[in-house]
Amino acid sequence: MSQQISSPPKPNLTESVIGKERQLSWKIASNIFISFKYAWAGISYAFRTQRNFRIHVAVCLLAVSLSVLLHLQPVEIAVIAITSGLVLALELLNTAIESLVDLTVKQTYHELAKIAKDCAAGAVLVAAMVALIVASILILPPLFVIFASAL
Repeated sequence: MSQQISSPPKPNLTESVIGKERQLSWKIASNIFISFKYAWAGISYAFRTQRNFRIHVAVCLLAVSLSVLLHLQPVEIAVIAITSGLVLALELLNTAIESLVDLTVKQTYHELAKIAKDCAAGAVLVAAMVALIVASILILPPLFVIFASAL
């Protein structure tokens, strides 16, 4: 009988990116708390690894804080929060789509992969522009009043 000598398995690139806590994430969550844990892991991953997500979070917090400090109407604050939340949600979807495309095409170029990634990024850009317009319409007039009265 001959013994086969096998080399140790090569480290998987996705294991180093994802980490040990997500090894069983393909399974269905056993309860709602586990579902929230997975959702939070996605948000936390995006915050740690995606510069644009961190920028959007900062701008969202600034817009909502300004709207509260300026004593905007509750419905105006809600509109700013909803449009900002939409940008964050789309940024998370963009990250998911980019990861899935990268998993599919590996290190190769494919025109359809480029289209998928560009369209996902475009969706975030459109939402961010709309959120900026909405926040500007609601926040700038009270700011102008404050600055005009200070002069």
